This record gives sequence, structure tokens and C-alpha cells, in this order.
Amino acid sequence: MLEVANLEVVYHDVILVLRGISFTVPEGEIVALLGANGAGKTTVLRAISGLLDVHNGDITKGEIKVDGEPTHKLDPAAIVKRGVVQVMEGRRIFAEFTVEENLRVGAHTAGGNIEATMAGIFDLFPILEERRRQLAGFLSGGEQQMLAMGRALMSKPKYLLLDEPSLGLAPLLVQQIRDVIVEINTRGTGILLVEQNAAMALSIASHGYIMETGKIVMDKPAVELAQDEDVREFYLGLHATGGERKSFRDVKHYKRRKRWLS
Repeated sequence: MLEVANLEVVYHDVILVLRGISFTVPEGEIVALLGANGAGKTTVLRAISGLLDVHNGDITKGEIKVDGEPTHKLDPAAIVKRGVVQVMEGRRIFAEFTVEENLRVGAHTAGGNIEATMAGIFDLFPILEERRRQLAGFLSGGEQQMLAMGRALMSKPKYLLLDEPSLGLAPLLVQQIRDVIVEINTRGTGILLVEQNAAMALSIASHGYIMETGKIVMDKPAVELAQDEDVREFYLGLHATGGERKSFRDVKHYKRRKRWLS
């Protein structure tokens, strides 16, 4: 189990971003972490991955455990070896490397039979096998997202952290990424899914958490979150009654406050 307990994070020694965050990602399950821009979702992933130092951030309280072992004081490479890997927002592939070279980079901490691991990635993403000799910078946005996910999977993670995997993709590609996430999970990998596409995330997650201003404000099974009237109105764009879509004006000028802010 991946556990985050009472986590506080400060940037530049003065900006408190996370305010006592606690949640769990059980082994082999998909957990959705939802929230508006600026809620602190990416900071949560940075803390878990050990990447706060790059952004002048520090954990000032709380802890993170992977299968009972604290990891919040480890460096990123050690965290990867413990089985936790992040796919960052924006893909971050090596554009001047080939597809195959990108995948091999992802395997440098894994050991074992790299060719067999890569064959598994090509089974999951057939398009990458077709493009294996092509420079990654010439791939489409959807193919680059698949490559970023494939590179992460080359390290054989136990827990995969996905930061906005559907961002900027056409609806058909969003559906493909959704199906791939489900397939990765059925192969035994636990997934923490940070997504602004709340409908997609809740359709595949077993549990969901909603963040606002650095705090967890809701914590329910995904099915219950999808039916909650506040979630439907403020995250799925649906009125509390009738299920019709809100207009842009309605979205910008909420007619009522969220219950957790009352």
C-alpha cells in the first residue's frame, strides 16, 4: 500500500501548499485525485516521487510509506527502486532519442531481461513497436503520452503516478489512454491518477479524493463521488438535478457554494 499521512509541504520556506494531506493507494487499485488547478495535486505527486527539491519545496510534516517503509526522505532514484514511478504532466520524453532509446532509459534501474520487458510494453502499445526507430519528437501527442507511460512501466513499478495523462488529447485518444490505464491496472500495478477529466477518472477508479487549497475535502468510493451533487455540478459540469450540461456562464458564476466550503 502507498500511504500519505498528514503531509505538509512548503515552497521557498514560506508558501504552505499542502495542509495535512492523508490518503492511501491500495496495492492493485486505481485511486483518483481530483481538484482544480492550483489545488496542490502535482505537489502531492512531487512529494511522493522525491522531486520537491527541484522546485525548492520541503516536506515539513507527515510521512509517506510504500508497503510500510518510509520513503519521504529518499532520493528519487531510491524511490523508483522501491516501485514508485511518476509520469509527469506534459510527457517529458527525450525528443532527440528514438522510441526504443526512451524505453531503455526507463529500464536502467529495473534489471532483468530488458528485451522481455520491452516486448510487454509493445504488447500494450503496438504503435510504439511500429515507431521504435523513430525520433520521439516526431510522434503525435497521443503517441508521446503512450511513450511516457511505457518508459515508466519499463522500471516495473508497483505503483504508477499519472499526472494529467489525458491533457490536450482528442476524445478518441482520451478513450484509448483510459483503456490502457485499466489494462495496466489489471496487470497488477496500483495507480494514483491525477486528472481534470473527472468523469474519465471516476469511471475507472475504485476510490476518489477531492482536493481544494491544499486539503482533502471529500473522500469516497468513486461510484459515490460520481453521484454526489457537488461533484456533479463543480467537477462533472452537470446540474444537481436533471443531468443537463451547465453553460459557461453557469460554470463561471456558481449559483451555490460547495458544501465543504460552507
